[in-house]
Amino acid sequence: MADGGEVRWCVVTGGRGFAARHLVEMLLRSQQWRVRVADLAPSIKLDPREEEESGGVLGTALRSGGALYVSTDLRDKAQVLQAFQGAEVVFHMAAPDSSINNHQLHYSVNVEGTKNVIDACIECKVKRLIYTSSPSVVFDGIHPLHNVDESMPYPQKFNDSYSETKAEAEKLVIKANGRDGLLTCCIRPSSIFGPGDKLMVPSLVAAARAGKSKFIIGDGNNMYDFTYVENVAHGHICAEKALAAGGNGTKVAGQAYFITNMEPIKFWEFMSRILEGLGYERDIRLLPATVVFPLKCRPSGFRPKQEKPSTMCNYLNDLTFIQTPASRYSGSIRAQPLYAVRRGVRVRETRDLVRETSATLLIVVGQSDKVQSVVQGFHRARGHGVCIVQDSSRRQ
Repeated sequence: MADGGEVRWCVVTGGRGFAARHLVEMLLRSQQWRVRVADLAPSIKLDPREEEESGGVLGTALRSGGALYVSTDLRDKAQVLQAFQGAEVVFHMAAPDSSINNHQLHYSVNVEGTKNVIDACIECKVKRLIYTSSPSVVFDGIHPLHNVDESMPYPQKFNDSYSETKAEAEKLVIKANGRDGLLTCCIRPSSIFGPGDKLMVPSLVAAARAGKSKFIIGDGNNMYDFTYVENVAHGHICAEKALAAGGNGTKVAGQAYFITNMEPIKFWEFMSRILEGLGYERDIRLLPATVVFPLKCRPSGFRPKQEKPSTMCNYLNDLTFIQTPASRYSGSIRAQPLYAVRRGVRVRETRDLVRETSATLLIVVGQSDKVQSVVQGFHRARGHGVCIVQDSSRRQ
């Protein structure tokens, strides 16, 4: 609730997704907004940590009226209109799983769904729309991206249907800026990780269990930008504030911005530290991309069902980004990361953090030397959870 007692509603589409959950909680903690969580499921099912009894922010807000869950399929405009009624701001984060190679699904949600979002924003007189795009909208799957900024054009040919449809949706959102007073901008977060991740760490563990963790594809020197999930949420809030500020802040409107932790790291080094922390010793072997790539692209049962051939491109290329154009404006989104990634990954035994598992991935996040990861021992577990330790000292 804003100062003065005014009730202000915002909507987060795809609100039960990985990054969206963090944005919802950050918005609720700010006490500036009531949050409407819009997602596909017919009803909301809270994780134990989200329950009011556990002190969960979302559970408490749902009970008090500070949050509301709305079952919404973006492909149904009537449902979108219902979800957006009375909202001042929409954070459009919904998207299909990028690992699914299904063009029809990506187009129907990313493009047609975004059209419905834009139309509903205008009909419901929403003031600001922030769209969660992807850095992949400027990646062709062939040419490395080394410290590119937002002036990088869309490629003539995209890496996959997910990237192509995200780019088309981004264009729609940018074009919609200024329509009937609607202000829009797009956020491109790179390779998100953090608590609640159900993709990166589980995939690495599955690869390690299958004996595939000892291999590096290519020369292992490609640089990558990863983004801690709290920084992604923070970036969205910064974008909304910049749009709302008026004046120079309106220069943010109709623009797209990369969001990263601003500390590139070798892709395989990052992965190695996670795997080593999980107890999988790595007798590293380099596999030439010219050998592996044709095998991974075979139209046979060799390839995992949901793995796109284009995923291989991410293993081989530099994908690093900077925010040069954003810094030109006094009214830029100013999305300086709240948390830096401490380049250490460990595993510790715990019963409190992960029930019935003996290993929890501990990624230390922060700048202060006070942050320590002390590990006395570990062993492989039936499952792995993720625990992010946040330092109380933030970047200035």
